[in-house]
Amino acid sequence: MPVMMLRCLFLLAALLLVHGGARAETPAEKAGFAPRMIIYSARGPADSCGPGCDRWIAVEGQVDEGAAARVGRFLRDVKDQRPIYFHSPGGSVRPSYVIARLLRGRKAVARIGRTIATACTGGTQVDAACLKIKTAGGEVPAELTTRNAMCNSACGYLFLGATTREVAPDAVMAVHNSKLTLMVHGHVSAQQIADYKERGMARADRERAAFVVSMGISRELDDLIKTVKYENLHVLTRSELYRFGIDTRPLLETSWTFETGLRPYVRKIAAAKQGDGTSFRTMEWRLFCENKDRARLMYVRESGQGSSDNSTMILMAGSQKSVAFGKFPARVGKYEVWSDVVAPDAMQAMLTASSLQVGEGTLTAEGKTSLATFDIDTLGLGTSWRQLLVACPANNARPAAASSGLNAAPVVPANPAQ
Repeated sequence: MPVMMLRCLFLLAALLLVHGGARAETPAEKAGFAPRMIIYSARGPADSCGPGCDRWIAVEGQVDEGAAARVGRFLRDVKDQRPIYFHSPGGSVRPSYVIARLLRGRKAVARIGRTIATACTGGTQVDAACLKIKTAGGEVPAELTTRNAMCNSACGYLFLGATTREVAPDAVMAVHNSKLTLMVHGHVSAQQIADYKERGMARADRERAAFVVSMGISRELDDLIKTVKYENLHVLTRSELYRFGIDTRPLLETSWTFETGLRPYVRKIAAAKQGDGTSFRTMEWRLFCENKDRARLMYVRESGQGSSDNSTMILMAGSQKSVAFGKFPARVGKYEVWSDVVAPDAMQAMLTASSLQVGEGTLTAEGKTSLATFDIDTLGLGTSWRQLLVACPANNARPAAASSGLNAAPVVPANPAQ
């Protein structure tokens, strides 16, 4: 049988979940995604997708061969410039290229995040009943989270099509090389199959290289992809995202979010580019409620150049109210940990401020303190703090054993910057 009678499919299907480290998911875990890509409009609380933003487009599930046609039909009816949030393990490559060019044509803003439909909270978000809600048309009431959200494999290609791309510090973008699968009819020799695979992979490599450059991304990304076997998955580090031109923000941060569990708390993660421009430092804030009048803030950062036992930290809400963590941070692996009580008036100042100032002090050789400052936003802080207060002990109750913050679960950001 002539080789031209072979049919080939380029498949990219791999999963990654990051929570204190990276690993490929099992086939059972893969079932947590819709079997084909869906796209729908979502609406959440005020500022849920950024300041003044409460409506977005959700794109989730595996990239199938019909995905480009469905996404194209949907986008033709959307006239405004809502952000698009992706959560996908990957799938077929060619439809991803088509979708990427659709996004480029509308100058889309793309982010990686999970859309949680409120009507599906009792299900899995991908069961038949929930998928019916998401694809019925109209706006779906929902919430957004970037924690453990992913855009992997072929999803990364369509993500590159957006003119503005934002990968939150607790979300993941991962890549690997393609796999060529042949469906053979008739009698074909092993040599013919090997030759066809070789030509097919060479063609796929050329198409990918041309696509990456056409999206304005560094050729380094394509060079990296070629080194990652299909069976593996490489999580792009923060410095790689920046260097390749995928997400070039020097400071990126999550909103303040309420985290449930044995000891509820409010959490924020940020990553900041270091002075040399080749590395990022990850930081995390955890806010605990010891009683109705007493809060405790824990601050964690990666150790970096200039770190020392004489480092000082301060968080300011305006010029008057501050939380001074003092010197001598605790050290947990490569992380430095500070913890301090937040006075009621300082807590109130934090809740009413539009941004907070972080000051990092380092003792110089001359015995003076050099203070570097930067701002972080308070998006979500008020709402999350009110949720935390509901679970907070009464004023006369004994604080939980983890009230110091240092006995809480180890703080390891989901996607450490490198």
